[in-house]
Amino acid sequence: MNNQELELNIGWLYPQLMSTYGDRGNVILIEKRSLWRGYKVNIIPLDQNATAADICRADLIVGGGAQDRQQGIVMQDLQGKKADALRSKIENGTPGIFTCGSPQILGHYYEPVIGQRIQGLGILDLVSVHPGKNTQRCIGNLVVEVTATLLSEDFKEMLGGATPYLVGFENHGGLTKLGTTEALGKVVYGVGNNGKDGTEGAFYRNSIATYSHGPLLSKNPFVADWLIQTALRLKYEQPISLSTLNDSLAMKGRQVMLERLGINLSTPVVLDKK
Repeated sequence: MNNQELELNIGWLYPQLMSTYGDRGNVILIEKRSLWRGYKVNIIPLDQNATAADICRADLIVGGGAQDRQQGIVMQDLQGKKADALRSKIENGTPGIFTCGSPQILGHYYEPVIGQRIQGLGILDLVSVHPGKNTQRCIGNLVVEVTATLLSEDFKEMLGGATPYLVGFENHGGLTKLGTTEALGKVVYGVGNNGKDGTEGAFYRNSIATYSHGPLLSKNPFVADWLIQTALRLKYEQPISLSTLNDSLAMKGRQVMLERLGINLSTPVVLDKK
């Protein structure tokens, strides 16, 4: 099967309601890296006008951040057959990248600073709570060592055996506590899930949840390639390998940011930026 025969359907969760802090860039980057390899790409808006069948068509799902009010609107819509379809996709291994507000709606609930608790889908065993209006937001650069077992192994293979680190930017008021769901990684620089237990994000089946905006994938293109490759392998049930792209500029940008933060990844570093 040649590249021109491969098609990727990207399901974009609520583009108008959940695209804060540049998260739409993750959709654009996945699309471009697929097109550059000759794949056909369809972007499916999974919004209020979408159906459960539209969700089922998605080979890869992208969800961004949202303000509390928008998050409430999303959860009012994401009910019944649509919720069941999304739950089924994630449970069956459809890869996804979920940023900030999206992991909160996939968890058990989110308690905003004002208003009632927003019930989530309960796919991820986590809860998120805003600690109060007088609490300082978690804003700043974020560096994470990926420790989720299966994902870390895949990333190491893609990076030639190097330990995988993600470089991003967080901006969130809510704090997240994990239950049995595995953490995406451990914080090297920044706050992460809650600033107390050293964890950041979550990983479940093939879904990556994180507080990292940026957008995340432009700073970590190997994550985008993992999502694309995983989606195509699952869809076509073949050992598909992606052709190499020139990521020298992105990798140089990562290195500049790490140097700016005073981080040398050749030696263990634990910094806590409040």
